[in-house]
Order: sequence, then C-alpha cells, then structure tokens
Amino acid sequence: MDLTGKTALITGGTHGLGGAIASGLHAAGAKVLITGIEDEMGASLAAELGEGAAYQRMDLAEDGQIDTALEVCKDRFGGLDIVVHNACSYLDNGMDTTREDWLTSLNINVVGAAMLMQKARPYLTAPGGVIVFMGSVSAKSGNHTRGPYSVSKAALMQLTKLGAVQLGTKGIRVLSVSPGWTWTPPMEDMTDGDRDLADKAGAQVKLLGRVGRMTEVSDAVVFACSDAASWITGCDIPVDGGFTALGPDRGLGPRHWCAEIGKAD
Repeated sequence: MDLTGKTALITGGTHGLGGAIASGLHAAGAKVLITGIEDEMGASLAAELGEGAAYQRMDLAEDGQIDTALEVCKDRFGGLDIVVHNACSYLDNGMDTTREDWLTSLNINVVGAAMLMQKARPYLTAPGGVIVFMGSVSAKSGNHTRGPYSVSKAALMQLTKLGAVQLGTKGIRVLSVSPGWTWTPPMEDMTDGDRDLADKAGAQVKLLGRVGRMTEVSDAVVFACSDAASWITGCDIPVDGGFTALGPDRGLGPRHWCAEIGKAD
C-alpha cells in the first residue's frame, strides 16, 4: 500500500480518527493537506508529520473555503489524487433535534461532502483519483438516541454510489469506509479513559470481542486509496469487527453498554 507520489486532502483531519487517517496516509508516502476548523491542532499535526504535510482551514459549509483548500493543495503539492471526507457534525438530539440543527448537520455531513466531490472533480487525477467517504455502522440500523448523524451517514452511502457512477468513466473511484465502535476521543470520554471497559462493551456486539483501534481504520482507508484497491468502487468497506455480521446493537449505542458493563464490574 505504497502512496509515494500521491497527494491527499483530508477533511476533519486535525485530531482523533481524522488525525490517525492523515498520519496513515503520510506514513504510506502521500503528501497530505490536513483540513478542518481546529486551527491549532491542525497546524500542530502538520508540523509533527513534517515534510509533505500542511494544514489549511476549511469549513465545509463555506464554498469559498473549499475552493481555497483545493487551490492550496494544487499549489503546494502539485496536484490531487486522493480525497478523504472525514469531517462530521455531531449536532444530534435524536427525535427531538431542531430544524436548525438538522439543517446545520446535513449541510456539513452531506451537502458539504457533495460540494467537495463536485469541486474536487477537476483537480483529481483522472484516471487514478479516489474519493473516500467515512461512513459508520450507525448508517445501517435504527438507533434510539441518534437522528441527523445516522441519517447523514446513510446518505453518504448513496452519495458514494452516485459519485462512483458519475466519475467512473473518468477512472475516478468513489467508495466509503464504515468503522464500528473505535477507541477514539468520544469513547475515551464516555468511559473515563478505560479502554478495558470499552473492550468489554465492544465484546457484547463485536465478533472479535473488542472495540477497534484508530490505526485499524486508517489502514483500511490507506488500502482503499491505494492501487491495491484499483478495482473497488461504488461500495462500502465495513471495518467493524464483525458488527454488521452480528446484527444491530439493540439500538442503544456504546454509552449504554459501557454503563452496563461498568455497573457489573
């Protein structure tokens, strides 16, 4: 999975899972433009990665910022081969989510992704370019506590197919990667940093008996972006430890299971 000579733009790449993906792409040899709205963290990660990495602020709700980031990528690194859309709004109060929060969430998670794909099209190497949308297991089953997040991730599955059909004739691949519960900052918060607790909770709904690691997700993204995946497009790659094979998690989510396992201990 050698990405030497490739240039990647990643949204929501300043920290957490996005930061792990940016690091994985860079480690595989790609030049990486990290984008997001947490300027200090983004600049810090780019500096940590060193040569071949840079940060550019990009709010997906602002078309002008998308245009600027694409131009910066071309001017700084000479082109664009890979787009990874990881940015996400977590504005979500389930069934009680307000219209304003629905529109804000979908504007970033879905419309922002669609505009990024549209605007990135003339910049992407053709043939050979690739777009990866970060999905979620939440897109594939009902959920007691979530609304806009799950709906937007499901919409990205359709956007993946739309992009694959419309860009396939140019030799540009479009696919999604859907993580299951992964040891990320949100899960650290809900377990007070107890990874053993998170793994015990994950064992209730994951065939492999634990939650995922960010590097396992980033490795899948690197694969999806590489020539090793040159015949894969228009589909979703689940990276979920067997969650989708096992079935829904009763719609209760990781917070419920972490709390239940914590009580038992």
